[in-house]
Amino acid sequence: MITNPEMIAVLVLFQIKHFIGDYLWQTDWMLANKGRYGHPGGLVHAGVHGALSAPILIWAGVPAGAALMLSLAEATVHYHIDWAKARAVRRRDLDAGQTAFWRYLGLDQGAHQVTYIALFAAVLGL
Repeated sequence: MITNPEMIAVLVLFQIKHFIGDYLWQTDWMLANKGRYGHPGGLVHAGVHGALSAPILIWAGVPAGAALMLSLAEATVHYHIDWAKARAVRRRDLDAGQTAFWRYLGLDQGAHQVTYIALFAAVLGL
């Protein structure tokens, strides 16, 4: 059973992972193409997120096979969240100077956080 300090560590690791995947390792190529469904840029970006989640899940005691499946599920969900946000922003011709852009970004980031809650529930065996 995972202990309370380990629970906090898992939550912190998911936050660090998200920062690395969405801000440090996301390239211009990934960012520019997330709104084009099926484009390799968006797929690679989502794959990075899944790949970064797997070791966290394994460290937290999730069996490797289940951790891989959860990581693939997270990558799939991450991809679609990003695609939907990029598509909405593009369709509305929004940029960082407009309030609506930041609302969509906030919705995008909040949706990603919900995926981490789901992964955390999997760690807890819920």
